[in-house]
This record gives sequence, C-alpha cells and structure tokens, in this order.
Amino acid sequence: MQKYNILVGQSGGPTAVINCSLYGVIKESLDSDVIDKVYGMKNGIEGFLRGEIMDLGEFFSDPDKLELLKQTPSAFLGSCRYKLPPIDETEIYEEMFEKFEEYGIGAFLYIGGNDSMDTAGKLSAYAKRHGSHIRFLGVPKTIDNDLVGTDHTPGYGSAAKYIASTIRDISIDAGTYDIKSVTIVEIMGRHAGWLCAASALARNKHVHNPMLIYLPETPFHFERFVSDVKEALKKENNVVVCVSEGIRDSEHRLICEYSGKAEVDSFGHKKLTGAAKLLEEAVMNGIPGVKCRSIEFSLLQRSSSVLASGRDKEEAEQVGRFAVRSVIAGESHQMVCMERAEGDEYKIDYVLKDVAEIGNKEKMIPSWWITKNGTDVTDEFIDYVRPLIEGECDIRFSDGMPEYVYRD
Repeated sequence: MQKYNILVGQSGGPTAVINCSLYGVIKESLDSDVIDKVYGMKNGIEGFLRGEIMDLGEFFSDPDKLELLKQTPSAFLGSCRYKLPPIDETEIYEEMFEKFEEYGIGAFLYIGGNDSMDTAGKLSAYAKRHGSHIRFLGVPKTIDNDLVGTDHTPGYGSAAKYIASTIRDISIDAGTYDIKSVTIVEIMGRHAGWLCAASALARNKHVHNPMLIYLPETPFHFERFVSDVKEALKKENNVVVCVSEGIRDSEHRLICEYSGKAEVDSFGHKKLTGAAKLLEEAVMNGIPGVKCRSIEFSLLQRSSSVLASGRDKEEAEQVGRFAVRSVIAGESHQMVCMERAEGDEYKIDYVLKDVAEIGNKEKMIPSWWITKNGTDVTDEFIDYVRPLIEGECDIRFSDGMPEYVYRD
C-alpha cells in the first residue's frame, strides 16, 4: 500500500488533556506502516493557510520528549477560532486542497469542539463534491461537554475534577471565620451547565457546599436567587453558590448582559463574563450585613494539567489513536464518539458518527438531572459524572515545577 502523510490540528479552547489526543495521533501514526509523515498545523486552519506546518515525527524523535506532551497543558500546536465559509465559496478551499496535495496529505484530523467539527464537515463535503481522496475526521475535545453524539468529551473530566476540588477547598476556606458569608463562583458554560453541575462533586459528609447551583438550562430570577441565599444562610454560616457564566432569565437574556457589557467574537458568540459580580451586588443589596465575594475561575478550569483526571487523559489518547486507525481503514466525514456501556461497571466503546450531525449543535443537561427548584443536580447526574474524574496522574517535576514540552 502506498504511504501518505497525515495532517493534524487543534482548534478552539484548550483543555488539560487535548495534547493527550495529539499524542495518540502522533504515536499511532508513527507506529503505522501506512503513514509516512505526521504534520501539525500551527494555530489550526489559520496557520495552515499561512503555510505554518511542522513535522511532528521529527520534532518528537526523542520518545521521552513525546511522553512529556501528555502532561503539557494548553494546545501544543496552538489554536484558532476560524470559521470556514460555505463550500460554494470555493477560493479558500481550492487554496487549502492545493496545499494538501503539496504536502502529500491523505488524511486530515481536527481536534476540537462544535466549531471545529463544522470545519471538518465542510472540508469533507468539499472533498466529496470534488472527488478528492483525502479523508477527514473530527477528534472531540471540549471542557464544556456539549458535543452531541458522544457520552462525554475529552477535557470535561479533568475540568470537572478541577472545579470540584477547588470548590471543596474554597468551601473549607470560607468556614474559617464564624460569620455569615456568601461566596459566588462563576464557572464556564455558555448554554450548557455541565461544568457548573460538576461542582456538586465537592460535597462530602463534612462539606455541604455548594449549597446552590444555577445552570443555563433553568431560567434565572434575581428575586428568587436572593431568597434562595437567605434560606441557605439559615442552614449554614458560609454559603458557596456556583453559577454558569451563561445563566439567563426567562426572556433568554444573559445575566451578564445586565451589566451592559457583552462583546461578540468572530463566530458571533457573545463573550461572557461578570455574572458572579452582578450576583455579589444583588446579595450585598438584598442581605445587609453578610460578607460576600465573587470568584471567576476563567481559564484556570481548563489549564490545570497537574490536577487532570487519569481516566480523562487515557480516553483523550484513545480517541486520537482510534481516529488514526479509522482513517487508515478508509473512514471519512466522521467524528470519534464515546459510548458508555450499560451496567454498574464503567466501560467506554469508541465509535464513529457523521460529523455533519454534530457540528453547530449543543448537548444540554437533561431536565431530569436538574432538581425541580432549579438550584441543584440529582443523584443520577452524580452517578454519570463521578467516573469521569477518577484516576490520578504521575506528573514529572523539575526544580519543584512540572515539566512541559514547548514548541519553541
């Protein structure tokens, strides 16, 4: 069989384990008799269009260096947020496919979330329309866990672990003083509350926080919120409240928009921030005499590789390996998905699903996993998410700091 080259890129927001998927792609490709070279796009499609490509086999010729990739945070190749036009606008596609031919590309893998799957789907559709031999596959990642068709996404388990662990730390810290206090924590989640919901894992027989959890799937009411906090303070001196950045009122207006600040990114998505600060002001005005502070996790929840989930790292690597095996087998226009087996024992099967049915869609938390009053999650959700945070990672340190690999 004639050998060909494989091209891989990373797109969208990084995760603590996105480089594990890249590791899986590189390792599986280098071990293959079919793949000649593994090229990486620097900064995704945007970098590729500028001709910024690196030979990953050559860069990672030292196996020890490649192993370090698995504990390196962020996206090693760099990322982008670039939306391809419809495939009828052929100029940019012609340019890309000329570059594919120039580098002898036989397969293209894109590691990313919703918008990245849109990119993989468009390239695959263009290839099919024009009779190209190149195969295109999506490799899932997103801490948001909102990709449809898959039980969960690589990156979510590690972010959930970071959130739950940090909320537990905050809860214990909040109880240092014997005074009434409220701590409001803003967690990522535009339309789906998977990350914020994971804060419930912070609880144990000693820690009762977070006492209130607010998700985008349930309409938010300021007056009811203040009432909820008052009731919680009757039970505990120190109340931790977790809110998704995308919480919205019954008219679908984002709570962060009440501040008058809501910029838009290149994909037309509103930039979210400031919900927790607004709720802090609501508590201060509605419950005099109570100490209140707000915290925004921001990038921290996606960049903590030291606190990554061992299971998440392993699954992230496996989706990368499975993607390579799939394109070698002739598959295209698909995304790697994870299916959870029924039963008490946690087990995942790796399958392929049409990428066109995944891009630009979002998976919300099922309503039956949210309590009727909209301020908590059910035991069924806990049973779903707990296996995803299991497993600790052996991290290599040097001079007291974790070792990483850098692109230079």
